[in-house]
Amino acid sequence: MKKLCTALTTVALMTMGLSAAAADGVINFKGSIIDAACTVDLDGSGASTMNVTLGNVNKTAFSGVGSTAGGTASTTQFNVLLKNCPESVTTAKVKFDGIAYAGDNTVLALTQEKGVATGIGIQLSDSNGIRPLFTESTPYVLTSGSTTNKLDFYARYIQKAATVTAGPANAVATFTVNY
Repeated sequence: MKKLCTALTTVALMTMGLSAAAADGVINFKGSIIDAACTVDLDGSGASTMNVTLGNVNKTAFSGVGSTAGGTASTTQFNVLLKNCPESVTTAKVKFDGIAYAGDNTVLALTQEKGVATGIGIQLSDSNGIRPLFTESTPYVLTSGSTTNKLDFYARYIQKAATVTAGPANAVATFTVNY
């Protein structure tokens, strides 16, 4: 019985050694827990939900795949406001998540609802260009204290298919602020 236990222990140790030797790399998880973060304020009243109105756009305003209605003039600005930032928080990055248009993470898919428009999606950007979904923005420098930090973003419709049909053109994105 003692020899059987020794043999099983030896086999188990050898097996663990083989699986450890088969590693292809190492992943180090790094981060920190901060004392406090900024207060997120989307509309100046402390709200955590915002409606961005892109307006009514004629389907003939699009001229082909990749076009936007009215060109760059068709962008709608919206802001994420960060207030009461502690001194230990000096920068923030914003990441938008949502359903990508046909796998294109640079365009937000429209919400599937009755009569939804087709052939278009919503593209988000900031001063550095297109903001892909699931990707952090470049850092925004923050001022601590009672100052309101305004992070500017833009949204616009973009044609993604050869044909655009009329209908509701709404979408939903969530966002995360990383300090």
